[in-house]
Amino acid sequence: MTNADDPTRRAFVAGFALLPLLPSFGPRHRARPHRFAADPFRLGVASGDPSSDGMVLWTRLAPEPLADDGGMGAEPVEVSWEIAADERMHKVVQKGTAVASPALGHAVHVEVAGLPPDRWHWFRFRAGDAESPIGRTRTLPAADARPDRLRFAFASCQHWEQGLFTAYADMAEQDLDLVFHLGDYIYEYAGKDGLVRKHHGKKLKTLADYRARHAQYRSDPLLQAMHACCPWFVTWDDHEVENNYADLVSENEDVKPADFARQRAAAYQAYYEAMPLRRRSLPQGPDMRLYRDAAWGRLARFFVLDTRQHRSDQPNGDGKDPLNAAARDPRNTLLGAEQKRWLCDGISASDATWNVLAQQVMMGLVGFPKSAAASLLADLTKEQQARAAAQAATADDDGLRWSMDQWPGYLHERAELLRCLAERKIANPIVLTGDIHAHYANDLRIDDRDANSAIVATEFVGSSISSGGDGQEAREEFAALRQHNPGLRFLDRRRGYVICTVTPQEWRADYLSFDFVTRPGDIARTAATFVVQAGVPGVRG
Repeated sequence: MTNADDPTRRAFVAGFALLPLLPSFGPRHRARPHRFAADPFRLGVASGDPSSDGMVLWTRLAPEPLADDGGMGAEPVEVSWEIAADERMHKVVQKGTAVASPALGHAVHVEVAGLPPDRWHWFRFRAGDAESPIGRTRTLPAADARPDRLRFAFASCQHWEQGLFTAYADMAEQDLDLVFHLGDYIYEYAGKDGLVRKHHGKKLKTLADYRARHAQYRSDPLLQAMHACCPWFVTWDDHEVENNYADLVSENEDVKPADFARQRAAAYQAYYEAMPLRRRSLPQGPDMRLYRDAAWGRLARFFVLDTRQHRSDQPNGDGKDPLNAAARDPRNTLLGAEQKRWLCDGISASDATWNVLAQQVMMGLVGFPKSAAASLLADLTKEQQARAAAQAATADDDGLRWSMDQWPGYLHERAELLRCLAERKIANPIVLTGDIHAHYANDLRIDDRDANSAIVATEFVGSSISSGGDGQEAREEFAALRQHNPGLRFLDRRRGYVICTVTPQEWRADYLSFDFVTRPGDIARTAATFVVQAGVPGVRG
C-alpha cells in the first residue's frame, strides 16, 4: 500500500477545510492601482516552465520583504505586464494585466501562450507608479524540431547562512538557455549568530515564516540576476519544508502527521508563491503536483521529478546503514505509484535523442566504509546516531554504509526504474541530481556493485551553491571510495554547479567549482569535464 492509499492519511487530510482558501482563477478579483512608498519589486522577476509557445512570468510585490504581509496589506493590487521581442522593450508582442492577491502573498504568475517557438523575449511588470527590472526569457523549440544544441546549468542547495551565492555571478556570464534547480532552494533552520549571514526568524512552521524566508533568499542580488537571465525549471527536496521529511512524516518523531500536514501545506503554498510555476501546480492543502516533463524539440526530453512528497519513510532511519532487508523492502518508494507509472509511460513514449531525469537524491549506489560513514554522522540528531550505531552493530554486511535518504534506501524501486530504462531500450538516459553538497559522476547499473553488468545510464551530481560552506578537493577520498564503488567516476567536495552542453552526438558536463564561498571574490574553476557519446552508455573523461 502506498502512502496515498493510507486510510489514516485520507482521514486527516480531510481536516484541511479549516485552512485559508487559495484564490480561484475564475472571476477576476477586484483590484485597483496602488501607490507605493517603497519599491514593490525588491524580489526581482523570474520566468519558468517554458513551452514551445510560452512560459510563466513571475514577480511578487513586497516593498517590505520580511514583513508578514510583505508590506502590502490585505488589498489585491492590479499589475500590468508586457513581453517584447527586443531587450529595450520597443517591440511589445503581448501585454495584459494580472491581480496580485493577498491570498497568494501578492505573487503574480502570468502564463503566456501564443509565442513563436525557439525565440528569446524580454518582459517586465508595472504596479501603480513602480516598474520592475527587465527579465529575459525564451520559448522551447517546436516539438518536432531537431535542434543542434542546448546549453543549460543545474544547481541545488543554497544555504543562506553558510555561504554566498557566488556561483550565480559566474552562471550569469554563461549565456545559458535554461537552469534546472534541483532542490533546497531555502533552508528552514532558525537564524544563528556568527555565520556568513543570518536567517531571519525562528525555525519555519507557518505560512508567514516560509514567505519571509523565501523573500530573504530572493533578496540576494546574484540570485535575482540569474533568475532574470533565462527561464528556470524548479523542483524541491526536503529543506523547503523540513530536513529529511518523508511524505507526511516529520523528522521530529513527536510531531503528529496531521500537524505536520498543516506545516507542509504552509510550506507548499509559500513555495508556489515564490516560484515561476504554472497553475497546474497550485497546491491543494498539503498536496502539490510538481512532477512534469518538457522537451527541447527532439534533442532532449526532461522529466522533472519529486522524490520527497510521495515517498515512504526512510528505512533504518535516515542515516547511513547497510543494504539490509529494510532497504530492500519492495514497499519502499521514492516516487509513489502514480508518479512512477507516469515516468515509465512517458519516457517509453519519448522520441528524443536524450532522456533526462531531473531529480533530487543520488541514484548511484555509493557505499562508504564504516569508518568514513561514521564521520558523516555529525549532521544527525543524537537519537538518529544511536539508532544507526545499534543497527550497524547487529548487521551482517560487507562493512559499507549507504545513505537511506537516497536511492539506496529504496533498492527495489531503483532496480525497477533502471530495468524499465534497460528493457524498454530508452535512448541515452541521463540523471541530474543535487542534494549531496558534492560533485559526483556515476555510471548507473541495475546493481552498481556488479562491475560486469551493463551500464544503463549516467548520473551527473552537482555540488551545492553554498551549503556546507567552503569545501575541498577529495582526491584521496575518491581513490578510497573507488575501490568499493565501480560506478563512481568523480568526486569533488567544493561548492559549485554543472553546465551541460547537449548535441545530437554527445552530452558534455562541465563541473564548475569554487575554493571558497564564505567571503566574496572567488572565481569558478573547471574541476572536471565528462562526455557521454550518444548510443554509448557510460562517461568518458
